[in-house]
Amino acid sequence: MSSAPASASPAWHVTSMNPAEAPWPLLLLADPSREKVRRYLPGSTCFAARLTQQLTPSGVGTLVGVCVLVPLGDGQQAWELMNIAVAPAWQQHGIGSALLQRAITWTRERGVRQLEVGTGSFGDQLLFYQRAGFRVTDIERDFFLLNYTTPLWERGVQHKDMLRLTLEL
Repeated sequence: MSSAPASASPAWHVTSMNPAEAPWPLLLLADPSREKVRRYLPGSTCFAARLTQQLTPSGVGTLVGVCVLVPLGDGQQAWELMNIAVAPAWQQHGIGSALLQRAITWTRERGVRQLEVGTGSFGDQLLFYQRAGFRVTDIERDFFLLNYTTPLWERGVQHKDMLRLTLEL
């Protein structure tokens, strides 16, 4: 948790970001397949969490989180959250939740009816999305076995199946 009082402004803010500027180290935290990220990043909508106290030479805050959305079909009915990641040193400060809320608000403002996400069948990520109101709508058996060349492990268990979750907007 942040050491700042609840009434204080957070030490970071969420802004729109050009997908071409999305940082690979963060993107690969959430999706370790460069090939997959390269496919969905062009044409996506991205948001960035930047520190307000640490400015880069260009005058913007240091990037500590990223969120990537892509339209499903024509984008009128549904979008998919493809990637959301926060730098390890900044996790558990509400940044991921703020990025997710920005994605939800952004899609709602466009009249989109559903926001979807795919995640492992166990772990903190699943709880993160369920706390935000996402519900399991499908299971893609062996997804991680068939789509990733390197096995994905979490807490000593290999990810095999992907859960599809949907938030009705």
